Amino acid sequence: MGRETLKKAPILYRLILLFFLLHLQTSPTSAGYRGGGEEEEEWKSATATFSKQTDPSIITEGACGFVDLHRTSYGKYSAGVSSILFNRGSTCGACFELRCVDHILWCLQGSPSVILTATDFCPPNYGLSADYGGWCNFPREHFEMSQAAFAQIAVTKADIVPIQYRRVKCKRDGGLRFTVQGSSYFVQVLISNVGLDGEVTAVKVKGSKTGWIPMGRNWGQNWHCNINLVGQPLSFEVTISSSKTVVSYNVAPPKWQFGQTFEGKQFQT
Repeated sequence: MGRETLKKAPILYRLILLFFLLHLQTSPTSAGYRGGGEEEEEWKSATATFSKQTDPSIITEGACGFVDLHRTSYGKYSAGVSSILFNRGSTCGACFELRCVDHILWCLQGSPSVILTATDFCPPNYGLSADYGGWCNFPREHFEMSQAAFAQIAVTKADIVPIQYRRVKCKRDGGLRFTVQGSSYFVQVLISNVGLDGEVTAVKVKGSKTGWIPMGRNWGQNWHCNINLVGQPLSFEVTISSSKTVVSYNVAPPKWQFGQTFEGKQFQT
């Protein structure tokens, strides 16, 4: 249709035609769509380094409270994250996919990716420049990986590499794990091996003599309440960041002891 014909057309017809043309230009499938009704986060820019250890596959302790990461199934596929990503510990247990980009010397060919779990906090060092040593200074987005995981995306001769990252669903073997600590009137539970979001936002506990008791976040993924639950079977209700909830009934028997770990249900897709 030529310009002269379009000018002579009724105004309503012209508006409908304009809307149709604009729709054609703006309706391609979103690059973030994965199919199956799930939305996938877009890639974001950040940086990554690795922790130089004698055994690069072993990472223990950490600000999320997971302690032995091999026992909690995270192992070498774990990372410390900078303040803005750590979000005061609420991100503990979340999964990220990382790939090295835009560096012909350090990035592996084809930019392979690796999936990591946030298990620790990478503290800022404001005595050093954000471009040299102060990589975790606010508001930088940075990942400190194990050497073994870093080697899957980049050459380990590099000190720091540019990466892209995105949040992904966590795939876990087995159910949620509840490690019970504390004393008679203070119960603290570490929750690990969380699937899907991986990011716990609320926890409730129930004994055989109580109703459901909300637990507060102590630190990382350690949750606590001030009540005596000794001698009672324990049930847990766990909610993740997408508001999905799973209830594990009587996962700890009446004669449970502090320091023991129990397995409950897992989040399903």
